[in-house]
Amino acid sequence: MSAANGPPEGRSEPDPNESPRPSAARPAPGEAKARGPLGAKADDEIDGPLPANDDPEAVLLHADKPVASVDELRAAMQWAFENEDITPAALDRFAEHARLVLLGNQRMNLTAIVEAREVAAKHYLDSWRATRLLPLAGRSVLDLGTGAGFPGMPAALAEPQAKIVLLDSTKKRIDFVQETLAAMGVTRTTATWERAEDHLAKHRYDMVLVRAVSSVRENVRLLRKVKHSIKDLLMLKGASWSREVRAAEREAERLGFRLDTVWEHELPGDLGKRAILVYRAPGSQGS
Repeated sequence: MSAANGPPEGRSEPDPNESPRPSAARPAPGEAKARGPLGAKADDEIDGPLPANDDPEAVLLHADKPVASVDELRAAMQWAFENEDITPAALDRFAEHARLVLLGNQRMNLTAIVEAREVAAKHYLDSWRATRLLPLAGRSVLDLGTGAGFPGMPAALAEPQAKIVLLDSTKKRIDFVQETLAAMGVTRTTATWERAEDHLAKHRYDMVLVRAVSSVRENVRLLRKVKHSIKDLLMLKGASWSREVRAAEREAERLGFRLDTVWEHELPGDLGKRAILVYRAPGSQGS
């Protein structure tokens, strides 16, 4: 793992671990193709594309595939977190939540990742590491575009003293997330169905987490009207993060988002490289 201040020089190569984009309507380098209101997942999200109309029930991609047991998922968590400082109880909770996600995936599209070790590394380890970079305890946190609950649910399970809101603009996903919160007895975390712009116009947060929603440039653009409601903006990205940062540099600076820290890390088992980008938002001024 490594940390750096600001983007590196030079051009990064495409990430061989990421799925190729469709040939039609290819976005410009460094930009993701935005779809729908902020708070809905983008086409090139880390955990794979959803149907074109973003309907969670449009096509059930994994309805006929067997779901890993809690024991299998627990073993996968042990493998993924082998070199991390985390309690066995937290891994138990991650496995329990993963089972609920995979069962829910059989009735609505939540994730394209269904193999136990990939689930453990790409959803839980990747999300959990964001909680190691900046402490969440006692802070107000918004998971913008939570989808099936990532990265917000792993963060909530790892940091029970944080006040976390899981936000998505697709009601059926929020209904699912609310079911999982109730099933797991999580009380300090809530799920809300609302557009991000509308929600942030009424609420302020110490930290906003964004994973697989859109490109850096589109994220800061879409947050421009509510930028004073945010102190820290954390974006979880893949190996091609530097291209996105360069493409967004002028826009981010103009809107008052300052790149503070980049933390690069690798997932186990050659499952790919990741980066966590920390932007200081206009809401942090004077704090």
